[in-house]
Amino acid sequence: MSTLRQRPLAIGPLRAFAAVARLLSFRAAAEELHLTQPAISRQIKTLEEELGASLFTRGTRHVELTSHGALLQRACVSALDRLDGAVRQIRQSRGRRVVNVTTFASFASLWLIPRLEAFQREHPDIDIRVSATDMVLDIDDGEMDLALRYSTSAPAHSRRLFGETLTPVISPWLAEQVAQGQRPPMRVAADLAEHTLAEEDDQRPSAEFLSWRRWLAEQGQPGLNPRRWMYLNFTYQQVQAALTGQAVALARVALVAESLERGELVEPFGPAGRMDSPLTYWLAVADESRQRPEVQQFCQWVMAQAALTRHAIGEAEVS
Repeated sequence: MSTLRQRPLAIGPLRAFAAVARLLSFRAAAEELHLTQPAISRQIKTLEEELGASLFTRGTRHVELTSHGALLQRACVSALDRLDGAVRQIRQSRGRRVVNVTTFASFASLWLIPRLEAFQREHPDIDIRVSATDMVLDIDDGEMDLALRYSTSAPAHSRRLFGETLTPVISPWLAEQVAQGQRPPMRVAADLAEHTLAEEDDQRPSAEFLSWRRWLAEQGQPGLNPRRWMYLNFTYQQVQAALTGQAVALARVALVAESLERGELVEPFGPAGRMDSPLTYWLAVADESRQRPEVQQFCQWVMAQAALTRHAIGEAEVS
């Protein structure tokens, strides 16, 4: 009876395998890795011997993955991508302290990035790496130090930043056009039937809390249809549409508070047009990163900025 091998696989054969599996060519893989074709063949043979399974079906003019090869490729690509990312991060940091942050794209664009300069002035020796994606990344996998999340319930080991309120916003230019009678009025919700509305084009359950349909229903206009819908799948795109006067956006107040304060955006219905949402913004920190001074300093700064946002949106402090 054979005994399964337990020793770890060497990285070299795995890289050779990943190249051949992607290119389906020993020759092309050899060129990409700057090796000879026999060297690639030896590494693949070594890997197959280690695994006790064939990874490729070799023809005279083509190479195909076996079922075992396809299984290994799925795991190998992910692992090598993570390894390469960590190596790049180490090389780029050159001994500097780095805090890795994951958050969704609109929060990064509208809230985090505009404030980062202030943090970097205070902490010039700390680099911030922002991964802006709407995919929820696992912060305990060793790549990310903290996450700025957005959900109806608190993520594990998280701290609350602020809640969610939505409000219709337009550009000052459009507001002036309306005031001068050059555009249809915008005094009550029913007037939106003559305007373009930028809508969240998102299939996730949370999108219903951000929709014009919900806002119109709360305003007593559940069946209203605007002159035109503009469907956009990111919040910052809707805000951009409002800033340029192309549409009325239903904006997240926490993300546009400074734009409202500076007069770059206008609330045509005032405070009466605001609508609460069950969604909340959170700060979650990876267990392995909690004790690092640079992570603690960044978290303290984020919480201080969140306090300013709560004040700006009129959210009562909870003792």
